[in-house]
Amino acid sequence: MPNFCAAPNCTRKSTESDLAFFRFPRDPERCKLWVENCRRADLETKTSDQLNKHYRLCAKHFDPAMVYKTSPYRTVLKDTAIPTIFDLTSHLKNPNTMRHRKRIKELTEEDLRKIKERRLASSIDQLVKKEPTVEETINDEPQMSVEEKEYRDYLRLQFEILLMMGKQNIPLKNDQASEFGHMSNNLQALLDVRMNAGDEVLRRRFQDTAVNSEYLSSSHQNQLLDVCENTVREEILMEVRESRFFSIITGELVEFADESQLPVYLRFVSQNVLREEFVDFVLFEGSEFALVERLESQLTERWGLSMEDCRGQAHKATGSASTKMKAVAALLMEKYPLVLHMPCSSIALNIHLSHSLPFPNVQNLMETLRRISALFEAPFTLDELHKAVSVYYQKSERSEALIQNCAAGWTKEHNVFDVLLEILPPLLLCIENILDNTDGKFTAQVMADAYAVTETLADFEMVVTIVILKNVLTFTRAFGRNLQGETLDVFCAANSLTAVLHSLNEVNDNIDVYHEFWYEEALNMAGLLGIPENLPRLFIRKQRASEMGEVQVEAYYKEYVTVPVMCGIMQEVEDMFSENNLKAFKCLSLVPGIMGQMKFNTMEENYADVYRSDLPSSDTLTAELHCWRIKWKHRGKEVPLPNTIHETLKLPDVNFFPNVNTFLKVLSTLPVLKLVDNSNAAVERFQAYFSNLTASQWNKSLAMLNINTHVKYDLDVMVDKYCRLYPEEDPGVESEEGTDMEAKGSNVS
Repeated sequence: MPNFCAAPNCTRKSTESDLAFFRFPRDPERCKLWVENCRRADLETKTSDQLNKHYRLCAKHFDPAMVYKTSPYRTVLKDTAIPTIFDLTSHLKNPNTMRHRKRIKELTEEDLRKIKERRLASSIDQLVKKEPTVEETINDEPQMSVEEKEYRDYLRLQFEILLMMGKQNIPLKNDQASEFGHMSNNLQALLDVRMNAGDEVLRRRFQDTAVNSEYLSSSHQNQLLDVCENTVREEILMEVRESRFFSIITGELVEFADESQLPVYLRFVSQNVLREEFVDFVLFEGSEFALVERLESQLTERWGLSMEDCRGQAHKATGSASTKMKAVAALLMEKYPLVLHMPCSSIALNIHLSHSLPFPNVQNLMETLRRISALFEAPFTLDELHKAVSVYYQKSERSEALIQNCAAGWTKEHNVFDVLLEILPPLLLCIENILDNTDGKFTAQVMADAYAVTETLADFEMVVTIVILKNVLTFTRAFGRNLQGETLDVFCAANSLTAVLHSLNEVNDNIDVYHEFWYEEALNMAGLLGIPENLPRLFIRKQRASEMGEVQVEAYYKEYVTVPVMCGIMQEVEDMFSENNLKAFKCLSLVPGIMGQMKFNTMEENYADVYRSDLPSSDTLTAELHCWRIKWKHRGKEVPLPNTIHETLKLPDVNFFPNVNTFLKVLSTLPVLKLVDNSNAAVERFQAYFSNLTASQWNKSLAMLNINTHVKYDLDVMVDKYCRLYPEEDPGVESEEGTDMEAKGSNVS
């Protein structure tokens, strides 16, 4: 993306010029001087961080004595450089050429007086301390030796290769290299290729090194990876800090070197676009209190964010980890009440509710669904399933509909248990055909996976669990679909929650009657599959050991399956959709499309208390909301109503409503709202990285680079950072002294 010069009457951009472009300084006082000299009124309202990130001045606006080169690749400014060379008159010859955003500010008498005072003070300073000549200035600049320049070039080359490896998903370690006599370290191998191709930087550095030496030490390699990872992360965090409000989303656990790591994503609004970015891993070990402390420390101390600006959290943990993450969510909300716990937009609500149930039979079923999904990704397996469905249902309309329902990804849909129950007989038939393997087209691994699935599903307890979940989650299915829909659908879901809870309570009050119907459905399905009605084997063993009296099968499943599942789902729905959550959802009526649906009879101010402290002018909120409604109610017929937060934030007029603008930005960070175009790019790239490599090749730093290849970075910044952090490091010296170490592709902690 090219850099454009922010100076008035300057049209230069980086793609059309060899000139250097410089960011506005972060120092507020110095940045203010740059803005004053630019004479652009529109820049005066922006913070120094905003100016540093989004605005540049080309080298033409600085005295040449203020600019110098530190290397053939890098041009820098003196620390005291101020832009003084501007064209402030050429637009007067043709006023139409002056773009509105770069309009020159007319100076008042007060402005002129301040400028004169500042120049007078500057002149006095120069009299006290003689200004050095251009020659003296050049001579005073830090000059690097030939060795230092070569070392920086060498570091730059290493960073280039590491970033390329991250982008192309090339692991550090080649597992099969030793079998064929190849080099086990891919970074070392790529450096060798560059050197053999005639790279002068590498040739000069290692021309006296033995040919078979692996001269890249593991410590140096890990330092390079740390700098790459931290530089890319810092680019993301700068945008998060600028946007201020964010939400935390955690993913499923990943095992690194026998340690469970929790992936952390941040959701925020940058340039009026909702984004979700992967930023790091957090160690999962220890109690929920330790995990909360670790997560909070990572966000505040290491990343410079404020938990006071966090507005939501969502956790995708499965199995036993889900219980711990629920406790983590509760602790965070206790400490920071506005960090609302919500379901994640990328997971169906019914899937989330099922994962939240801490019962072994339910968790076993959810793990089996994961296995089924993996099984039918193997070659020929999905065709075999479609064939079994057609045979079982005799190629009827029902079979065609079922084949469509069990397309790729069906195990993650809202109606997963409905489809699973209907597909259960042909599914077991399909698995029998896979195990027979008469054509020999299925691998041994596929057959082993199929056997594990059929062992779990051909069990009466599992059939009952499927039937109970299917019937209980019927009441939340439509509600969950709306939560994953457009902004209007989410608003409607918030208004329908009372009805959902009423239905669940009614079923719970009459659980005896409902259980009787559901159990009969389970018996009919078990009869079709040839599965006898029985108690779980584990319960029978406990019963014998404790000399318990005889327990009726139906009574057991009512007490240990139906009632716990019913109560667990109700409790989770109530916890996930607290009063503050509903207030936040109802504030979505700020979106003009929803206003139109409500005939502009909305009362956002009744729910605004939850975010009143975030607003820039909360005392004028009521008047501003009234003006906002009037604006859209009396719009022209040709003006369409924006239907999403994203569309609304893109409107130029929203900047004239600062409270509404802030409200919308806060709401859009809530994890329950889907991303623009329903794109979960960060999650998809994360999954692709770990599925395309073996566990021994996983590396946290390279994962960060691979998942965030879209993030822009500056190689010279990485080189500067490395030289600042490790001034004593020189890998070349280590090899010459005989301390060569074989670089290991170990995971970076």
